[in-house]
Amino acid sequence: MTPFVFNTTPSIRMGAGEIKNLGNIASAMCTSGALIVTDAGMVRTGIVDRAEAVLKRAGLSVKTYADVVADPPETVVQAAADMAKGCGLVIGLGGGSSLDVAKLAALLAGNGRTLANAYGVNNATGPRLPLILIPTTAGTGSEVTPIAIVTTGTAEKMGVVSPLIIPDIALLDPELTYELPAHVTAATGIDAMVHAIEAYASASPNNNPVSCALAVEALRLIGGALERAVTLPHDIAARADMLLGSLLAGQAFANSPVAAVHALAYPIGGHFKVPHGLSNALVLPHVLRFNAETHPDDYAALAPHAFAGGPATAAGLIDGLVTLSKACGLPQTLRDVGISRDDLPRLATDAMNQTRLLVNNPRAVTYDDALAIYEAAL
Repeated sequence: MTPFVFNTTPSIRMGAGEIKNLGNIASAMCTSGALIVTDAGMVRTGIVDRAEAVLKRAGLSVKTYADVVADPPETVVQAAADMAKGCGLVIGLGGGSSLDVAKLAALLAGNGRTLANAYGVNNATGPRLPLILIPTTAGTGSEVTPIAIVTTGTAEKMGVVSPLIIPDIALLDPELTYELPAHVTAATGIDAMVHAIEAYASASPNNNPVSCALAVEALRLIGGALERAVTLPHDIAARADMLLGSLLAGQAFANSPVAAVHALAYPIGGHFKVPHGLSNALVLPHVLRFNAETHPDDYAALAPHAFAGGPATAAGLIDGLVTLSKACGLPQTLRDVGISRDDLPRLATDAMNQTRLLVNNPRAVTYDDALAIYEAAL
């Protein structure tokens, strides 16, 4: 067997209503104050108030940083890290952006260094503060990944990739996803499917049988539950399958990294503020068609797991993804999100800067290839 490394969150706790146990979990990790990192939308749901109350009943003082935004800039990360100083624990509560900011806040508050020192693969240094992550979307899998993405400058995204930012505990409560809008459920669900697909087909030398097995199960769970979660938001079985599928896909791509779908999606989000999951969904079928010209077998193998009863072909997987995206009501073209043909060269140029991701693609991608993929998605 080819040697590989597989890292993941040491403790995963999942169950309906699990948020009520947060106080006991947190108080066993620290006796001083906790910082909750979240966003204004989560505050409006009342979930943050519930988390604060549970922590206070356990005897912890609580501060909340609620200024996380989508595609968080460096200033947001630094502000959260500044607030975390003096705390004994950081708790990320929300979608992928909140979890990523919480990871970096725990790191920077713990080691006293700057964010610039941490960018790249394995450049981060410890120590970091204890960290609990609680996802409220079923998409990023950030609660089990060693990755945090930051927007630098006006549009470019950079990543911190290090096992140091894998949290100590991931707490998954499917009831916390009940109030997600349908379009967010849909886009984040497709995002998780992208994680599984790209992990399975990754050209990374660390592509491994554990990641592949998790990717297959993630696709089975999400493929069977996503449309139901969109149309029946309080279906607890569908919500649980989505949350677990997202976590499994996160474990898969955390160890067998993603590739060109993400590389081409990042400039869309950076320049046009399109949510990450939707950005992935818009380029997904077109990247897969490009890859399938030379590497069809992996996609064919995944097709019957993602779409039971469908053809076991690369085209079957791609067509099934397009059909599912439409059924969930997602936009289907770049034009639908305000992108014109004149914007495509800039997107292609920026996508080629994502070398950390492109190196994992099963087929080499040139600037002309990226431009052609964007044109197909237009």
